[in-house]
Amino acid sequence: MFASDFELVGTSPKFQKSVDFAKNVAVTKTPVLIVGETGTGKRTLCKFIHTSSARRAHAFQVVDCSQDPKKVEQEILGYRDPETGKFNKGVLEFSNHGTVVFANIDGLDENFQKRLYTILQELGDYDLDVRVLATTSKNLSKYVGAGRFYRALYTYFGNTQINLAPLRERTVDIQDLSRYFVNKAVSESDENLSLNFSHEALEKITSYYWTHNIAELKSVIENAIENANEGVIDLNAIELGEKKADSSNIDDDEDGLRLMSLKEAEKLLIRKALIHTSENRTQAAKILGVSIRTLRNKINEYRHGGQSYFVNLR
Repeated sequence: MFASDFELVGTSPKFQKSVDFAKNVAVTKTPVLIVGETGTGKRTLCKFIHTSSARRAHAFQVVDCSQDPKKVEQEILGYRDPETGKFNKGVLEFSNHGTVVFANIDGLDENFQKRLYTILQELGDYDLDVRVLATTSKNLSKYVGAGRFYRALYTYFGNTQINLAPLRERTVDIQDLSRYFVNKAVSESDENLSLNFSHEALEKITSYYWTHNIAELKSVIENAIENANEGVIDLNAIELGEKKADSSNIDDDEDGLRLMSLKEAEKLLIRKALIHTSENRTQAAKILGVSIRTLRNKINEYRHGGQSYFVNLR
């Protein structure tokens, strides 16, 4: 499927299933929770749902719930300016007949979660007709179990859930996405450009393990366009960084495992353990068979070394 306005590009079965489900729920008013890793296009899919609905002519607002709790509450409910006394509408009132997205809803202040649930249940009492969507890269059911997320609010959104597969499970789409980003850049340029990938460049892009998914791919392609030589994006134009440099030579072993350096494997295992335990470092350390101090030191080592690998983990 190619929907150029929303960058929904791909033909892989998992992606198609998610898009088809989004089309079906777009015509309803039911709240939807969209789950996926960082950079998989969760907000883009929210926009697609809004534009595919009868609400397309009305407001589409996004609130990042990972911001300062007070700011998030003010964005949602509105606030009165202390100097002028003027009341500024929150997104729920401003977006009447439209759509509101609670992005990174896992970051919503725990004290505000129950209040928001009550407000959402009472929107009709205030003559507000708002479609609400939410996104997360976390396992909210584990957050609920750990007492970090209000169960009723999770149920409110989680009854209808769309999962977006990571790019490494959509390898068939990587080349199409790469060409899409190039064509989009060309169409938006004032210059008369003609850009093509070399075979080797496409192989390098396809074989790379895209940790930050489509967002990372887009960034790399935009940089490659700047490095293109005489209309050709070749190996030299594709900058994947130190940890990405050997990705074009990576093979799968007989068990289907991706070969990588010990350091890269260590980072990957730490990240998976943290995600699996909803960032509970004590539990993650037990799974990995190391002390909590060792785990903490490893995380700090990668962060202080300029790595963004754990940027979304608290």
